[in-house]
Amino acid sequence: MRLLVKVARMYHERGLRQPEIAEHLNMSQPRVSRLLKEAVDRDVVRTVVVPPEGVHAELEDALIARYGLREAIVVEVEGSGFDVIPALAAATATVLDATLKRGDVIGISSWSATLLESVNVMRAKTPSVVQEVVQMLGGSGSPEVQLHATRLTSRLAELTGGRPVFAPSAALVGSRELRDLLSREPAMAQAMQAWSRLTLALVGIGTLEPSPLLRRSGNAITAEDQRRLKELGAVGDVCARYFDITGKPVDAPFNDRLIGIEPDQLRAVERRLGVAGGLNKVAAIRGALRGGWVNVLITDVEVAQELLTD
Repeated sequence: MRLLVKVARMYHERGLRQPEIAEHLNMSQPRVSRLLKEAVDRDVVRTVVVPPEGVHAELEDALIARYGLREAIVVEVEGSGFDVIPALAAATATVLDATLKRGDVIGISSWSATLLESVNVMRAKTPSVVQEVVQMLGGSGSPEVQLHATRLTSRLAELTGGRPVFAPSAALVGSRELRDLLSREPAMAQAMQAWSRLTLALVGIGTLEPSPLLRRSGNAITAEDQRRLKELGAVGDVCARYFDITGKPVDAPFNDRLIGIEPDQLRAVERRLGVAGGLNKVAAIRGALRGGWVNVLITDVEVAQELLTD
């Protein structure tokens, strides 16, 4: 035991390398290695991780355990609503920079202010890693706002080296017949075929109240549709697919007029990264997690704490 302590102190406290310890104590390096392992096994050496201020590892682990997530990132930020967007966007850009891999096919939601800001602060990947960047929801709308959806897809493709695949249609159209007709157009059909190849989906999580960006786009649902969704128990949406607090899809009155990825197709994507924050979105985020709409979450501290309450 005295030898274990001596070797452990020389290595962990004095910073000596294993060959130096072996020479000093006149023993072989493999024996030093075995002693260091035994020191851990016998609890002579204990590893303690001390997260720096602003890192919320325990909250992240608790979210992963509670909702069965692949990953959770909790951001230190004060405020609500649009105040949290810059911090969430920066975290999203960092996660993408660290986790994108060669051959990825990224699907992206068209109308997320946070995702747009994430792309604005993201660094270019060198060398290129992504194969395609695909819109998962119709991207057309009023001319002054349509630029946002197009820029989001094209800029992410430029940064990652992927080929942009646009969804050249409004998200909501006037009838099911028109939806079916537009879905057969070559450019739209190409985007829909790409949805089956997605390896990563980047989505915002919306509430029943449309965001200002979505409202200005001309793709927002009507007040009557909002009222009907509320009656059905809807609390939020991902890619304009609405769900209740348990995460179960609701039969929205416009589902047959929507041009966008289907719920089962979205939930079949291996990594589904949702970015959302602000206490006004807690119910929507909880439903999205419970229903498996996302399996990677980037959110703020206050929301994380609320998601862990009963």
